[in-house]
Amino acid sequence: MFNRNRFLRRVAAIASLSLVAGCSLLSDDDPDSQGPIVVGTTSAPSTLDPAGAWDGSWELYRNIFQTLLAYPNGATTPQPDAAESCSFTDSTSRTYRCKLRAGLKFADGDPLTAEAVRYSIDRIRAIDAPGGPAGLLGSLDRVRTSGDREIVFHLNQPDATFPFVLATPAMSIVDPDDYPRGSLREDSSVHGSGPYELESYEEGDKAVLVRNDTYQGFAEPKNDAVTIRYFKDSAGMVKALKDRRIDVTYRGLAADDILALQEHDDEELQLVDGTGTDISYLVFNPKDPWARQPAVRKAVAQIVDRGAIAHKVYKDTVDPLYSMVPKGLTGHATGFFDDYGDPSVPKARKILSDAGITRPVPLTLWYTTDRYGSETALMFRELKRQLEDSGLFTITLKSRPWKSYVVGYQKGEYPVFGRGWFPDFPDADNFIAPFVGEHNALGTPYPAKEITDRLLPHARAESDRARTVKDLEAAQQIMVDDARLLPLWQGRQFVAASVDISGGEQALDPSTIMMMWMLHRKTSW
Repeated sequence: MFNRNRFLRRVAAIASLSLVAGCSLLSDDDPDSQGPIVVGTTSAPSTLDPAGAWDGSWELYRNIFQTLLAYPNGATTPQPDAAESCSFTDSTSRTYRCKLRAGLKFADGDPLTAEAVRYSIDRIRAIDAPGGPAGLLGSLDRVRTSGDREIVFHLNQPDATFPFVLATPAMSIVDPDDYPRGSLREDSSVHGSGPYELESYEEGDKAVLVRNDTYQGFAEPKNDAVTIRYFKDSAGMVKALKDRRIDVTYRGLAADDILALQEHDDEELQLVDGTGTDISYLVFNPKDPWARQPAVRKAVAQIVDRGAIAHKVYKDTVDPLYSMVPKGLTGHATGFFDDYGDPSVPKARKILSDAGITRPVPLTLWYTTDRYGSETALMFRELKRQLEDSGLFTITLKSRPWKSYVVGYQKGEYPVFGRGWFPDFPDADNFIAPFVGEHNALGTPYPAKEITDRLLPHARAESDRARTVKDLEAAQQIMVDDARLLPLWQGRQFVAASVDISGGEQALDPSTIMMMWMLHRKTSW
């Protein structure tokens, strides 16, 4: 399961913000005496409508919407939030029942009923937005309600991971009066029932969150307001932190900035270095005349030097990854290393020549300029160097900002493109299932019937996740054999903050989404 062990790297000679369960070293008194806590990130939402996003937009959703289940402080398995209780009612993991808390309301005062939950889930499937989360609901047959508080989910197959799906921010509960059934909501208003209300939102700039006094759930907010600032790059974000214009940075710290924080004592700042499960990978488009050829994909896999990327580009702040399932999760394998070993140009040349390819292969590699951190462009330049130095490829690099980048890969415009993945939930299934099938998180169909029709259903029928290893390893090997997806690195989580910020002991849920309500200001020692 998910590895929650984290360690601290000292930057100042004071207590550091911790991401593990434990007691706060700082006082909880008067948590909001100095105004809202300001959190900086380079990961801005792609949409404010939960039915349209299977990406980092979830960071915002977690704090302003509710889900039936979520992760109370320290939990690694889903627990009730909007729900009072949830459980499978049969021995085959095909019927899942939840009972809502009594008297739930949306922030605007409308009642939150079982019908609103059913509407929210059915709406995701009805809209089926490109790049949206409908693929998470593949095992759902139908939803029914009984009265105002009971919801029953009937599944089309056993699925022990279904509670994890319900705990993702994709399953945020929306007000039926404010969200159209058949289309995404386009304005910048939000009506949720989470710990915060969205007071205002300026795309690409900031989201202003204020405490929702009608919230009923497990969260106990330690502040009255949080402002999330969106930055284009790490340099601007770190400068804002040093200038005291923001209090915390999360997502997007560049390697050079991390090293600088590690190497230079600063009594005003603190840094946390912890285990993460985010991954970076390449996607090959099967519609492209070159990328659809297995020999081309396998030759790329044979040449790419992950160690060089981790060391030269990311300064060892990430680790090389040889499977789509990261280290630390049950079922992790190392198939790409087992099959390809160390980078080898002669082996790659043989792969191509055996397929009748004797001239340099032209490939265009696409990446986003404002999503996965400031090193992304450097990483793609390093990939270009590695592939072209082999003499087997001619590489063109192209890039777009995230919002237009998403549109492009959903339309199948990119031969090869870079993506990152933060887990929906802490299970190896979530690093396989989202990428395969006709409808997946890539926007690029990847039929893999052995995985989708046999291996994953068999694994999902097993409530003891330790007994799923054989199926999960077999699925990973199919992905290695196809080489449709090429894992590059596994990240670590770095959070920098002012020393007067506390309450982060359990600020990240198992999907490494920050629960903003845990943050507060130190008022005394």
